[in-house]
Amino acid sequence: MKKLAILAAGLMAMPAFFAGAAMADGHAATGDAAAGEKAFRQCVSCHVVVNDAGETLAGRKAKTGPNLYNIAGATMGSVDGFRYSKLLEAGAEQGVVYTEEFFVKYVMDPTGASQEATGESGRGKMSFKVRKAEDAVNLYAYLASLSAEGS
Repeated sequence: MKKLAILAAGLMAMPAFFAGAAMADGHAATGDAAAGEKAFRQCVSCHVVVNDAGETLAGRKAKTGPNLYNIAGATMGSVDGFRYSKLLEAGAEQGVVYTEEFFVKYVMDPTGASQEATGESGRGKMSFKVRKAEDAVNLYAYLASLSAEGS
C-alpha cells in the first residue's frame, strides 16, 4: 500500500515538474502540457510540429502556418523556408523571441502583439486568435514539451 501511495504521489507531481521545467535557453513553460495538447487541436488546420528527423509530433500535414517545432524560445519568423509577413520579418530582424509571455500575447492577438513588439505597422498572416489566456499558456507548455530541449 505504501508503494502505491509513493507511486501516486510521484505521478501527481509529474505535471508540475514538466510544467515548470526550464528550457535549456532559460525560457520556462508554466502551463499544463496535457491541456495544451488538447488546445492544440484548434491549431492543426494550419500548423504541424515536425522534428529534425522528419517525424510528425503533432498536427497533420498542414502548411498554411510554419512548423512549430522548437518555437518556445525561438526568434520570431525563424522557420527556414516559410514566407512570413513583413511584420514578422521585422520581428526576426529585431530578435523578438517567443518567450511564454510574448507567445501568449501573440496567439491571442497576432497582429497587435507583433506591432507592439516591433514598433512596426502592418499585418501578420495568422488570423486565428486563442480566446483564453490559460489555453495560450498551456499551448506554450505543450509546444515546449515537444521541443528538442523538452523531449
